[in-house]
Amino acid sequence: MKTISLEFKTEDLEAIGLIPHGFFSRYEEVELLETLRLERGWRLQLLRVRRRGPLRTAAELARESQRIRRLYGLESFELVERRPRTRDYILLVRQRNPAEIARLFTVAGGEITPVAPFRADPSRTVASFYGEDVALRRVISRLTREGMPFQVLRTSGRPYWGPAGSEDLTERQRSIVSRAWALGYYGIPRRISLTRLARLTGQSPPALSKMLRRAEGRLVARFLASSEAPRSMGPEPVPDS
Repeated sequence: MKTISLEFKTEDLEAIGLIPHGFFSRYEEVELLETLRLERGWRLQLLRVRRRGPLRTAAELARESQRIRRLYGLESFELVERRPRTRDYILLVRQRNPAEIARLFTVAGGEITPVAPFRADPSRTVASFYGEDVALRRVISRLTREGMPFQVLRTSGRPYWGPAGSEDLTERQRSIVSRAWALGYYGIPRRISLTRLARLTGQSPPALSKMLRRAEGRLVARFLASSEAPRSMGPEPVPDS
């Protein structure tokens, strides 16, 4: 399995319909935080969207829900969090795949998934995918045959899982910790409650709390075992006079 990050010109992706025309007249940046589910026909993703100008209220977004879904081809969207200081929305979005995405998914045989870093602004889009090496090669070949200009930024034998040092966690723990990190659960002040995070991860609050504590315990154990951690928790030796 491998992760590959590609760079495209945003205008090229707009030209083939992967990014809606006019999107960046209203927004400065969009970032994929996590792909929750990917099928040939649709995808469910957690996104961070930075607006140009002040954010609209949750009530205003609810009133304009139908227009927003129609404008951007969304089956549904849910406001998870507003971040007025940075002008960011955190959104849970279900969207039907454009024809080009569906073709690439077919070429890959369903063996790749979009992962972070995955970010677009008006000039540049960085797209990362994790999957079988053969499937990634087929996608690259397809993009090359179709004349889509791109640059390979990075390849790695491991996926991006979010917080540094999470390699010792189980796949389920990595997913939960990554989502908690992206949604600001570890922020100061905390930007999302345990109850809200539990609903977004399909867990009960007690079960999620236990899962996070176990993951955090592993990360702390990793740190204490590292060469950078203190060798002893006792008092420092007093130097000879």
